Amino acid sequence: MTASAHAGARPPTAHGRNMAAGVLLGLGTVAFVDEVVFHQLLHWHHFYDLSTTGVGLVSDGLFHAFSWFATVASLLMVASLRRERRFRGLAFTAGWLTGAGSFQLYDGLVQHKLMGLHQIRYGVNLVPYDLTWNILAGTLLVAGVALWTLSRRRTRGASGADPGRA
Repeated sequence: MTASAHAGARPPTAHGRNMAAGVLLGLGTVAFVDEVVFHQLLHWHHFYDLSTTGVGLVSDGLFHAFSWFATVASLLMVASLRRERRFRGLAFTAGWLTGAGSFQLYDGLVQHKLMGLHQIRYGVNLVPYDLTWNILAGTLLVAGVALWTLSRRRTRGASGADPGRA
């Protein structure tokens, strides 16, 4: 983009930046817990189970790297927000819940069911596992959206301005 194209663009808001940092940490956290608990400790599945164990382990490594890239990016964003004294815990937490729930729901519906990359566990009735996984995801996501709504209202009330600009 040229400098003139950037001139008309609005800079990211503190609320939006806090949300984005929270979403990245939510993604990173859930991916990390999934990788450690289900892939490494319980050995229930790999990220990609449609090939050899070696391919599954490589896919786990790439998945693990993704979770850490998201986590590190989030922490860098938080450091910047704190340095600018613009960190907002409520918006960040809303982002975390939204990111965690979104990733969990994407994993449960798209990766498990639509793409069939892996299942939560093999050799068992999947219904209780799938229900637990997706209900937890939905709960996190709904809580995140509710908290996001609350954080926007509080931002609007505190600044007297549009929360998208705060």
